[in-house]
Amino acid sequence: MLAMEKDFDSKLKLEGNNSSNGPSVQRSKSFAFRAPQENFSIQDFELGKIYGVGSYSKVVRAKKKDTGAVYALKIMDKKFITKENKTAYVKLERIVLDQLDHPGVVRLFFTFQDTFSLYMALESCEGGELFDQITRKGRLSEDEARFYTAEVVDALEYIHSMGLIHRDIKPENLLLTADGHIKIADFGSVKPMQDSRITVLPNAASDDKACTFVGTAAYVPPEVLNSSPATFGNDLWALGCTLYQMLSGTSPFKDASEWLIFQRIIARDIRFPNYFSDAARDLIDRLLDVDPTRRPGAGPDGYAVLKMHPFFKGIDWKNIRVRTPPKIVSEPTVQSGEGDDVQDSSWNPSHIGDGSVRLNDGNGGASSSEGSITRLASIDSFDSKWQQFLDPGESVLMISMVKKLQKLTSKKVQLILTNKPKLIYVDPSKLMVKGNIIWSDNSNDLSIQVTSPSHFKIVTPKKVLSFEDAKQRAWQWKKAIEGLQNQ
Repeated sequence: MLAMEKDFDSKLKLEGNNSSNGPSVQRSKSFAFRAPQENFSIQDFELGKIYGVGSYSKVVRAKKKDTGAVYALKIMDKKFITKENKTAYVKLERIVLDQLDHPGVVRLFFTFQDTFSLYMALESCEGGELFDQITRKGRLSEDEARFYTAEVVDALEYIHSMGLIHRDIKPENLLLTADGHIKIADFGSVKPMQDSRITVLPNAASDDKACTFVGTAAYVPPEVLNSSPATFGNDLWALGCTLYQMLSGTSPFKDASEWLIFQRIIARDIRFPNYFSDAARDLIDRLLDVDPTRRPGAGPDGYAVLKMHPFFKGIDWKNIRVRTPPKIVSEPTVQSGEGDDVQDSSWNPSHIGDGSVRLNDGNGGASSSEGSITRLASIDSFDSKWQQFLDPGESVLMISMVKKLQKLTSKKVQLILTNKPKLIYVDPSKLMVKGNIIWSDNSNDLSIQVTSPSHFKIVTPKKVLSFEDAKQRAWQWKKAIEGLQNQ
């Protein structure tokens, strides 16, 4: 284990040198971090509720035992990062967060690591995600949406002025402070432009090709789907989608699968509810322009055009953060019942430190709502190659790459649930259906057993199939299948 830690540490080493990839990239012989790398241990913290789950990381509420300071602790799995070649992305996120200094951007306080994990101690936004406010309220009033959108615009202007494209603007990544102000989070997909004011070290960079697909399906602009290079306009398109979602309660291109979402984005198939004001409709319409250079904020006049839009009438841009925020609606209390303890068992810290950490926030860590588990478990990218397994008019309800477990072996398969209903698993390399699980609305003939957040069994009278979902979506598979059975 010690050898593994030293090997990873050498790959993660963040040092500047005199090499240069061109005159536009800032480099330095030495690099002093504002947020230091500390010699802390995970045992120095009391871990509470889970804020979010990613493919190689989890964000957890963490209280430092000696100071009582509360952080959002991002815990990243070293083994997965190395295996999936994500090291450069992790380093870039760390460097970028270290250099950003704006009230609308989450702050990085310090980092540390152990044999298994990397840790980033981020500002804890006790108000939760903007997504949750939209969900709890159904939709936001125009005044509420104007407040939040203006604060996002203020922060985005700063991020873009630093020569950075965020590339994953969405309500889940817009966090609220305890008093209700917006902060942009999750810079794991950030892209520095050629004239970036951020010091980028030689061994920390995102993809060399700025047109690589990143982000979340419902907020991805059409030019990215057409493999065009990333621009500031990408974030402004996502801002338009986010404003639409604030006002309506749903994203503008929502559909049954990511493939169908992409078709709607490419066709620019937008339907405005009749309760949208003319100003809101016009701003969204302009932000969702198929030409990224025509989106307000992306043209030669910069953000001045965006800020002067009639939707923002009455906004004092110089004192943007002194206004009184909208009232935060708290998480509803959920009565205990089957499935309500999902959060309690949804995160096993065995890969962290020595594995002896206990979740503790006063209620066993079961603080997040069941709905957040479903949302965190979003479907994987729906490539058009899976369309061949669907009948005309059939749509995908749930799809992800999973491991089909057998006694001595395991094999990756694409598990697909459709509205037909149909449940199949496909060999992703040969593109052949390897199994068709006979559907039944009767739970005696088809049932789902969840044994851990990553493991579940599909039980039929003739056989039991075991699967592992690396993105911890076992409970969502259960809910999706049982939800279809109960229709």
